[in-house]
Amino acid sequence: MQSVDGFGGAPPSGRQASQDGKAIARTLQAVRGMNDILPELTPSWQYLEDAMRRVIQAYGYREIRLPLLEKTELFKRSIGEVTDIVEKEMYTFEDRNGDSLTLRPEGTAGCVRACMEHGLLHNQVQRLWYAGPMFRHERPQKGRYRQFHQFGVEAFGMEGPDIDAELILMTAQLWKTLGLKGAVLQLNSLGTQASRAAYREALVEYFRGCLTDLDEDSRRRLDGNPLRILDSKNPRMQAVIGGAPRLPDYLDVESRVHFDALRALLDAAGIDYVVNPRLVRGLDYYGKTVFEWVTDRLGAQGTICAGGRYDGLVEYLGGRPTPAVGFALGLERLIALLEAEGVDLPDSNPHAYLVLSGDKGVRRGMVFAGELREAVKGLRLLTNCGGGSFKSQFRRADKSGAGLALVIGDDEAERGQVTLKPLRGESAQETLSQTDAAGRLGKLLGLELNA
Repeated sequence: MQSVDGFGGAPPSGRQASQDGKAIARTLQAVRGMNDILPELTPSWQYLEDAMRRVIQAYGYREIRLPLLEKTELFKRSIGEVTDIVEKEMYTFEDRNGDSLTLRPEGTAGCVRACMEHGLLHNQVQRLWYAGPMFRHERPQKGRYRQFHQFGVEAFGMEGPDIDAELILMTAQLWKTLGLKGAVLQLNSLGTQASRAAYREALVEYFRGCLTDLDEDSRRRLDGNPLRILDSKNPRMQAVIGGAPRLPDYLDVESRVHFDALRALLDAAGIDYVVNPRLVRGLDYYGKTVFEWVTDRLGAQGTICAGGRYDGLVEYLGGRPTPAVGFALGLERLIALLEAEGVDLPDSNPHAYLVLSGDKGVRRGMVFAGELREAVKGLRLLTNCGGGSFKSQFRRADKSGAGLALVIGDDEAERGQVTLKPLRGESAQETLSQTDAAGRLGKLLGLELNA
């Protein structure tokens, strides 16, 4: 006889099966760095996601939904092969057709690919946003995981500093909406491709003179992507980086004019910022504006939002030259920052728990619950299912976190009544008509009634 494990022989006994099941359960755990978001945490996520959608859509941006998987070549070309993401962090595999596919490590490349594929860029302006999980195989730590979640915003077809300013103002409005106060805006300009090339040559010459002081990663980047050396977090590298040529000294006139106009727009809007000449995006297609919002409330992982112009990317991927700018922010870090700053976050506990008893009470109660949900906007009403005594149902009601219990037994069902019993505080219970229950609940809970 074939066994359940497929190796022949008699199936395991009940005790053996139980032991096997426990052993399997110990191994069936989430992949390291890919976390479950449990019900007690999801209200904070929903609060954050809802706030982001409201702010972004208030600026007229439209949502685009992108696949999790893309061809590996897209990220090699867009991010750059001489980057930690491509070299070390991407989840890449061959599918059954032999194609190399990658779980998306970021969203910009996929958004550009989608716009090019569907003809959204030619002689058009696009303001888009997207949200979802991204994947990078790196060492998990607080605020940085192997599966992490981003909101991304991309704008195409506008080359002036006004669209740069709009995105920064959007992020500032988001912090205000969320009640965050500790984020600092850092700005820089990377210049045009020509001025960046001149700066790149100066960097290479400088770092070659300090070759013995460079770590292994910096030596590897020196020829392929020297600007990435400026991003090094190695403490031993900071002194040599501090002596490197400064990017602002190599800016062209066009980029200076653009950057000055952006700063004037931010000044007029009352947005505080710090110009950080070491802030870079070490990819060839980035140019002009780059920005980050940083905080000291999350330890070493201080960046909560980063963005900038990437006017060269569409052309680099085979499209027509298209000005573009965008930003991305990480939800895990924002959740951690909300908690660190003590922002009041909502919960998902029910407002009320409906206790039911008797055949008539259960039949009437199930219908009554639907009537209440339709009548009271935003009411979270948990209806008892599975039977149970009054005592056990009230234990469930208390455990649910509800503030009120509503009771319908056979007598209440026949009389068209419902008993309302507060579960917190010292208020007395009351019995009222079922037709008056919606108005009473709305008043007690501060909820509006549907017309």
